[in-house]
Amino acid sequence: MSPSDTIPALLVLADGTAYRGWSFGATGTTIGEVVFNTGMTGYQEVLTDPSYCGQIVVFTYPELGNTGVNAEDEESARPQVQGAIARNICQRPSNWRSTQSLPDYLKQHQIPGIYGIDTRALTRKIRMFGAMNGGISTSILDEAELLEQVQAAPSMQGLNLVREVTTPTVYQWSDPTIPAWEFNSNPANSAAESFTVVALDFGVKRNILRRLASYGCQVIVVPAHTPPEEILKYNPDGIFLSNGPGDPAAVTEGIETAKALLGAEKPIFGICMGHQILGHALGAETFKLKFGHRGLNQPAGLQQRVEITSQNHSFAIDPDSLPETVVEISHLNLNDRTVAGVRHKSLPVFSVQYHPEASPGPHDADYLFEDFVQAMRAARQLAATGAK
Repeated sequence: MSPSDTIPALLVLADGTAYRGWSFGATGTTIGEVVFNTGMTGYQEVLTDPSYCGQIVVFTYPELGNTGVNAEDEESARPQVQGAIARNICQRPSNWRSTQSLPDYLKQHQIPGIYGIDTRALTRKIRMFGAMNGGISTSILDEAELLEQVQAAPSMQGLNLVREVTTPTVYQWSDPTIPAWEFNSNPANSAAESFTVVALDFGVKRNILRRLASYGCQVIVVPAHTPPEEILKYNPDGIFLSNGPGDPAAVTEGIETAKALLGAEKPIFGICMGHQILGHALGAETFKLKFGHRGLNQPAGLQQRVEITSQNHSFAIDPDSLPETVVEISHLNLNDRTVAGVRHKSLPVFSVQYHPEASPGPHDADYLFEDFVQAMRAARQLAATGAK
């Protein structure tokens, strides 16, 4: 891009820190919580992940857009971020799967971005002072004026953003497309038996649904506000609690639904927001992390077993609030010892804070989908034995 084509852009944080750069994507003004992602790849999956609703993402990898965008890598129907921040932008992608450049893609979906700033300095600031609201603008280039709008925006703590990303209607996941990058696309058990799973959609990623389907699950996706009695009418073999954005403590309808579903004694599997919702349903509390975990190389494990995981979350379960007689910690984040997984001691109920669907990310934790299938298989066999 030649200098004559560039449009000036301004980034202002809630503490008054300002960065000047250049616009990519849409023009205008956007405000959200500024967070950083340390992944070296997977920018399209990040941008379209509903868990990023309400946030402006700083990409620490220094160049963005080299491989363009394509329909296979979308985790939802459109970008979900409020904005994007990069050091440098590739205007002419080079990849056989690319159908569009990143700047054109964001412009199409009215998502503003800023590039040409020192993303290392910005990331260090967030690490030191914590995630905070910020604004990107091409129309407001006065720092004080943009700061006024940023400081008027609500904090992420207490926000229920699930309402903005959940499906409005019930649907069955039936995407027959297997992406070129998909691994283990037909596990041995998927052809032999089928399980009905109701997925409570707090902002579910498409690859989670793909992984469930690849393990033989017929997935019915329902809105986050669906009452438990409606969920149980599908006679599911298992219930899945999805990822999603915002403060889990504010998603009171989801917590009450999960609490009621525990009484049905169905296998339950939660990921990310679903993990936090399940924690609340079991009697635990959550708290906001200083700057969260967002990247593809977060170590998690317990008792000498380590997995490298993909993570994206601002909140975590308070370990001191977990009812020890009911639930046990199955995984810890090995960087800061926060709770990364829990398991019920007597019911087939478990959850993880990280993303085993590996989109983007490593495949270490894919076994959790098999664990869910085994729990449903055991529950079905127990029910058959009881019927006799």
